[in-house]
Amino acid sequence: MREKITNNLSLKILAFLIAVCMWLLVVNIDDPVSEEIYSGIPVQVVHEEVVTDNNSTYQIVDDTQEVSVTVVAKRSVLDKIKSEDITAVADMRELTLRTQVPIEVKVEGFKYEKAYATPRNLQVQIDEEEKNNFPITPTTIGTVREGYVIAELNALPQKVTLRGPKKVIDSISKVMAEVDVSGLSESTTLEAKLVLYDVNNNVVDQTLLANNLGKEGVSVSVELFQIKDVPIKLDTSEVSAAEGYKIGDITVEPQKVSITGDESTLSKISEIDVPAEAISVSDLTQKYEKTIDISEYLPEGVSLVETNASNVVITIAVEQPGTRSYEVSINSIVVNNLSPDLELNYGSVVDLEIQVRGSNEKLDLFSIAKKVSIDLKNYTVPGIYTVPVTVELPRGCSLVNDVSVEVVLERKQEENSKQEE
Repeated sequence: MREKITNNLSLKILAFLIAVCMWLLVVNIDDPVSEEIYSGIPVQVVHEEVVTDNNSTYQIVDDTQEVSVTVVAKRSVLDKIKSEDITAVADMRELTLRTQVPIEVKVEGFKYEKAYATPRNLQVQIDEEEKNNFPITPTTIGTVREGYVIAELNALPQKVTLRGPKKVIDSISKVMAEVDVSGLSESTTLEAKLVLYDVNNNVVDQTLLANNLGKEGVSVSVELFQIKDVPIKLDTSEVSAAEGYKIGDITVEPQKVSITGDESTLSKISEIDVPAEAISVSDLTQKYEKTIDISEYLPEGVSLVETNASNVVITIAVEQPGTRSYEVSINSIVVNNLSPDLELNYGSVVDLEIQVRGSNEKLDLFSIAKKVSIDLKNYTVPGIYTVPVTVELPRGCSLVNDVSVEVVLERKQEENSKQEE
């Protein structure tokens, strides 16, 4: 038996080795060692206290917060590995040069030859940490439903504590809580978006910052008031004309104002009363205008929708017996004989007051429309002129006073361009 085993022993050993090699060759052909690249693997940072305990903070730079991982293993293993099986860890205890942390890669539960990240190091920037408190200012985007106006905004909470790199904290100029009020028709509290701005009104990136708002975040309470349009009523009991004159129409512009307040208060208001002492005037012989601030006469708890539109103009027309006053817009003046190379404007003039004397029968029938004109036949040079106004009147009627208007004549733009060329 022993002779059979030892007979041709060398040939048998050689045959065994050849068989092993053939087996290994077949195995490697069927399941070769290869490599696979897995992209977008997030880098986990551990032992951050190495930095934060020294009153510092860090930020990841050069887009190294995600890496590509190359795994070398048999094909059968690679086919089973998924991106979520791979962990890339940067241990802050291995920080070198205060800028780089080696990235260690592991593929738990799989047998592999090697795995490495590209890039190999997490790039960080160490900054001094700072904490500061900022007031929160509420602001809105969008428009509330027609007929309503925002009465009051309040941020909840009213301030926030921000912590992060000193240079970022120092760059913050204001903190806003932004809410969308589009279509809102009732008072409510809305979830808000915290937005930070620098001194140049540029948005500050918050990804490097921490705050104390917690899960509740920031919200804004929005109080809405209704809008109501009411007329202005004038007490004209202390307005009088001089002897031989009479008071004509007394008008106010605008005739209505938009006010706002709570619903119960608005329901009690039907008009805004302007007292007699506000427009007290006597011995008038010509048209009189006065500008007053209507906000002084608003009831308590009521305000104007547009606070910068509080001024109204009161106009008092004055006539002599047997006369009638007419307001004529400059745009309705008929212009005759304007030189073709000139253009006309009236500067700051808006309306002309024209008083006509005549019987009531004729004045009642008279319409001044298209009856007012100027003749520019003798005005052929650019300049500012006072030009007589002609009014076509019925027989038996006359102007109480001569009427003129200041006109500005300028050479047309086309003519100016040709002269410059």
